[in-house]
Amino acid sequence: MINLRVKIDPLPLDEPIVVRLRNSLSNTPSEADAILIARDDGRLEYDFHGFSLVIHPAEPEEYDGDVILVLPGQATAHRLIRASSQHNTFLVTEQCDQLCVMCSQPPKRHHTDLFSQFAEAALLSPKGAVIGISGGEPLLHKDRLFEMLRTVTAARPDVTFHILTNGQHFEASDVAELLEIGTSRILWGVPLYSAHADTHDKIVGKAGAFRRLERGLGILMRCGASVELRTVVMRQNASDLADLADFVFTRLSFVHVWALMQMERIGYGRMNWTKSFFDTSSDFLPVATAIDRSVARGTSVALYNFPLCSVPPEYRPYAPSTISDWKRKYLDFCSGCGSRAACGGFFEWYSHNEGFAGLGSI
Repeated sequence: MINLRVKIDPLPLDEPIVVRLRNSLSNTPSEADAILIARDDGRLEYDFHGFSLVIHPAEPEEYDGDVILVLPGQATAHRLIRASSQHNTFLVTEQCDQLCVMCSQPPKRHHTDLFSQFAEAALLSPKGAVIGISGGEPLLHKDRLFEMLRTVTAARPDVTFHILTNGQHFEASDVAELLEIGTSRILWGVPLYSAHADTHDKIVGKAGAFRRLERGLGILMRCGASVELRTVVMRQNASDLADLADFVFTRLSFVHVWALMQMERIGYGRMNWTKSFFDTSSDFLPVATAIDRSVARGTSVALYNFPLCSVPPEYRPYAPSTISDWKRKYLDFCSGCGSRAACGGFFEWYSHNEGFAGLGSI
């Protein structure tokens, strides 16, 4: 697991600052750049407008081009952008209006608005960056989110976003703004857990969520938005997957891809693991049926967060490596696996004692 925080010598700050770390002056300098002036064991010193910025990496690692967020009074900085990674995500809020049984990031009551800092970080990102936006529910702060997106998309036509949202907060009045931001600039990741309203609402812990989601997806369809429909496979909905495949085909054929996902064993997912985890290494039939129906009708389908050895050979082409590099691990038997390079492995917090029953080297 890669630590997304790095120890620093605290700075005398009144406001958060965003800093891009550079080994030397670049062709595209910015006032946010700090230039490396000394490298000792376990210590990197940068010049930042005449002030010393010192970081203490826990592991030998390259930081050139990384963008960090430094908060007043804190001795660690947040690595918002890792220049060498394709897995950069901004956690813009921890507030949410759903209580999903498998939530990996349980909501908090309070919110700290750092949208301006996130926009600045995105503007400093490497060329062609794809930046994830997650929460909580980002659209609880829709005005600030849209403002950030407008700022970045206007100044950086090469930067695109992947935004996770529960789809509850789109309104018809948002259409013009979404079109102005540009539908090609955002892939919306939207969860739907069942074709049956009562099952979906029970999983997300919110009465009426299914109907609101239908409306939200309709608005995204009107915009011509790109949508990645997401379904976490659980005991609560495994038997519904075939019906959901029919629903996606008949009602949501505009979606870019339908992703069937494995659970993360963290947050509420860990708390509810024994009653929700569905072991697809022992019973893949519900997933296979959903894939077969979708493929036969031309629906693009994918398996996210499935170790390849948990998937029958004929379905492994649908399982790309999707677990972010900073939270990925492999088990002991993976060292002898010929498919390791193509496999996304396991979440850092996966426990094999309570996990898949049928795994092993391929």
